[in-house]
Amino acid sequence: MPILYLKPGCPWCIEVVDFLKRKGIAYEPVIVSGNPDGMQALIELSGQTKAPTMDWHGEVLADFGVEELIPFLEARKVI
Repeated sequence: MPILYLKPGCPWCIEVVDFLKRKGIAYEPVIVSGNPDGMQALIELSGQTKAPTMDWHGEVLADFGVEELIPFLEARKVI
């Protein structure tokens, strides 16, 4: 299952979560705020601390919005 690193209150995170719900795409959420292990995993994965960041079966999309997510998912034949 893809992992989605999120920060509460982040407007891009909210938009991405809403989009994934509308499309019926499952993911494992990891809240990184106040979660040192989650933040360390995000940094090790992407080299940065920005959210949302997605680990799609080893492929990383970092610091994105829905506009960047759509072509990422289309390229993987998800939508």
